[in-house]
Amino acid sequence: MKKITIVGAGRVGETTAQILAEEELCREVALFDVREDVPEGIALDIVQTAPFFEFDCAVHGSNDPRILKDSDLVIVAAGFPRKPGMSRADVLESNIRVIDEVTDHIMAYAPETMVLMVSNPVDTLTYRVAQRTGWSRNRVFGQAGVLDASRMASFIAQETGFSARDITTMVLGGHGDTMVPVPRFCTINGVPLSYFLPEDRVEAIMERTRKGGAEILALRKNSSAYDAPGAAVAAMVDAIVNNRRRLLPCVALLEGEYGEADIAMGVPCVLGEKGVESILELELNEREQADFTQSANAVRSEIERLRDIQ
Repeated sequence: MKKITIVGAGRVGETTAQILAEEELCREVALFDVREDVPEGIALDIVQTAPFFEFDCAVHGSNDPRILKDSDLVIVAAGFPRKPGMSRADVLESNIRVIDEVTDHIMAYAPETMVLMVSNPVDTLTYRVAQRTGWSRNRVFGQAGVLDASRMASFIAQETGFSARDITTMVLGGHGDTMVPVPRFCTINGVPLSYFLPEDRVEAIMERTRKGGAEILALRKNSSAYDAPGAAVAAMVDAIVNNRRRLLPCVALLEGEYGEADIAMGVPCVLGEKGVESILELELNEREQADFTQSANAVRSEIERLRDIQ
């Protein structure tokens, strides 16, 4: 991939840019932000780490949306972050106007690109971008499940003492308090999680996963998470750039899968060079399906709010 542009040079955007440059996942990383001089300063700081991390990826920033031109992938991390006590849905009204403007810039300067949404509430804003652009669902998708699954894996590692490298997890649904961790599809080096942990400990991990972002926000006080989100975005970019066809939980537009349509939420996706190449429809049990439907209802209520904001 030649060029990736990150919209929003906040902490998530900056961390993502640093990782993309270090791992040389493209030849050029561009940062776009409306704050005067900020993206240029961040780009310069990242470039000065090149001798240490031995990369020669070009990094630059601008306040001019024309920097989006010729982007193969645009990562949108712009908008207002939530504060302690706020849910992701609480920033919808503030962020919808930001995302609409960003979307218009993308359509004007990078009409052939793919869009990876990170801004919250990510399910609703992914839906919004897809509707506003009219682009196919393989080109507009969001990051959430990769991060949530990573958090769940780290909690399992802490609980069991096993290496996080051997832990595979799956989290579906909306990126919020109604997300659906699915322990039945979680394993430690292929062995089901239930072999190692009793049901009450698994339930505790599921609940901590749902509150994972809020836990960090409460501890940091003046900042939400950005290291793990940046790494999660980079993992998705790696799958696309290297056409790995990885099975990852991503926010995708549903067209009947899991009994849902006209909605965007987290499901297992095959991620490759064309973006979301397909969606895997797991056979959920009664409880899992009920939880997924509840999560879909929560996302749909946010989508309904979009009509009031317009």
